[in-house]
Amino acid sequence: MKTYPVEINVNGEWQKAEVTARDTLLDILRDRFGAFEVKNGCAQGDCGACTVILNNKAVNACLTLALQANGKNVMTLKGVGTPDQPHPLQQSFVEHGAIQCGFCTPGMVVSAKALLDSNPEPTRNEIREGISGNLCRCTGYKKIVEAIEDASLKRGK
Repeated sequence: MKTYPVEINVNGEWQKAEVTARDTLLDILRDRFGAFEVKNGCAQGDCGACTVILNNKAVNACLTLALQANGKNVMTLKGVGTPDQPHPLQQSFVEHGAIQCGFCTPGMVVSAKALLDSNPEPTRNEIREGISGNLCRCTGYKKIVEAIEDASLKRGK
């Protein structure tokens, strides 16, 4: 099968790989670049566990071809913050108990970051819409929405 070279800026670091026309961004992020924080939940674009920010827009990595990311910037959860220096959004998720099993958390936080980057003061309905592509089986979303709203309010101070 024919391969193509790609170069993708992942969390501020340029990565190179040879990909086929069928490889998804999820495939290469996990299998070639070791970005295991990008979860493979459904591989169909239904759950949002694989959400990343591609050139400032939240996308499902399982539905994005690796070739589409060539020459572009990708941010995963590791690009949002670190355990030593968490992003205020990550801190808010912890403070509000918005993390339970943790499987949806990376995609949820990344979606929330993309939302707050484009809309720093969203309403609760806008928050719900902003994370509508992310499924959580544990929390019922109340704590997640509260965490995002709190991070938005703290950001504005």
